[in-house]
Amino acid sequence: MKSKNKNSNIQKHQNRAKSKKKSRAASLFNLKRFTITASIAALASFQIANHILNPGWDLSQLPHLSQLWLDHISPHTTAAAPEKNRQGTGFSQCPQFFPNGIPPTASQAQLQRELCFSAFAILHSGETKTPVFVVERLNRNLLEQGKGLKRSDKFYADARLPRSERAELEDYKHSGYSRGHMAPAANMYSPEAMAQSFSLANMVPQNQQHNAGAWNKIEQDTRRYVSRAKGDVFIYTGPVFDKSRGTIGPGKVSVPSHLFKLIYDASTGRSWAYWHSNQAQAQSMAPINYEELRRRTGLELLAPVIGN
Repeated sequence: MKSKNKNSNIQKHQNRAKSKKKSRAASLFNLKRFTITASIAALASFQIANHILNPGWDLSQLPHLSQLWLDHISPHTTAAAPEKNRQGTGFSQCPQFFPNGIPPTASQAQLQRELCFSAFAILHSGETKTPVFVVERLNRNLLEQGKGLKRSDKFYADARLPRSERAELEDYKHSGYSRGHMAPAANMYSPEAMAQSFSLANMVPQNQQHNAGAWNKIEQDTRRYVSRAKGDVFIYTGPVFDKSRGTIGPGKVSVPSHLFKLIYDASTGRSWAYWHSNQAQAQSMAPINYEELRRRTGLELLAPVIGN
């Protein structure tokens, strides 16, 4: 009888210890959730106040705050986000990224969605699960503002896209390709913009040597030009696919054969484009003109400002 009572007391002690451990873990989780939620709420209030004082301030990042909450509080919830939280935001909410505030006329292709971020905008294809193009507006002041900004390096699947139309982290694992930014992290000028630049909606499967080599040089050259320009410079970047395009991952994310970067200087009206094959041996070539880029891609990116 004494042995039974002793075992019972040991069991009760173990149960109390487990209960205390769970209680401590729950308290830490709730404290973390409260802290992050309060921070996000403060950020939202700051953005709304800025919008009231400055009507030109872009509020399109507000829907993305829910993504920040998901990433920090429940990183596995993104894949199961409700359909109503996956809607594209529409270019009408971020006209500042386009010359004269006018987006190019989108094609009628299926599964294309417009997404606004705080420092760039994306026309995304659910067929290739990559951007069709990404557009940024940069100038000397914005580049200065972003100097010394730390990379977040936290890649994530964009919950605003239906799961059937987006790349997932596992698609890139062991693929042999890097997650190639279309709007480069080095162009970002706020912590929020930096975090958003790691959305997989902003990525294409890119040859690793090309990404770190010739393409990186193009990105650096572009920033050098922007730092000398008198005003805003608009940059369109995107992938091009051949008919026999390969794919990576269980989600079959398409691998581009080429990448392009179109630069338009609004203060001078000048434009030019870089065209690179997505290969290790790709070398920097002389820029091509806008007409040639339009012929190769079929995209009318600058039609609203320079016509057809």
